[in-house]
Amino acid sequence: MLLLEKNSLTEEIEELVNLMGHERSSLLPILQALQRKHKYISDFAQQEIARLLDIHPVEVYSVISFYAFLHSEPHGRNIVRLCQTITCDMAGKDAVAKAIERELGITFGQTTKDKRITLEYANCLGMCDQGPAMIVNDRVYTHLTPEKAVNILNEIK
Repeated sequence: MLLLEKNSLTEEIEELVNLMGHERSSLLPILQALQRKHKYISDFAQQEIARLLDIHPVEVYSVISFYAFLHSEPHGRNIVRLCQTITCDMAGKDAVAKAIERELGITFGQTTKDKRITLEYANCLGMCDQGPAMIVNDRVYTHLTPEKAVNILNEIK
């Protein structure tokens, strides 16, 4: 069964490479496509991408580890990222962070036991004039209060 999964993943990666190109410049779009579908890029997928693009696996891993929105380990179905810039700090980020941790029963860098939510910090969401800000999957929330953050989490639970 595992071999069957690997073969289907290999076929999927081959399709992406054929669609996006065999050049090194295709690496990031291929990784993003896999991340969107599988929520992370497995070691096997990294090896296959390297093989098909004729690059070293370390190059694939270095791109994944460089970009905060790419993952080499499974994450929750929903990714909650709270901005941790100084402007969000000044706007009350700490109270929001504590409310989120209390509501989810986890700390930043962890995933809930049911694998529904992974909680992370983001270095900047580009919403400095509207902080504190957080992004849930692809949706941005601004002007957060602890209560507003908890209500948002309850919508995705």
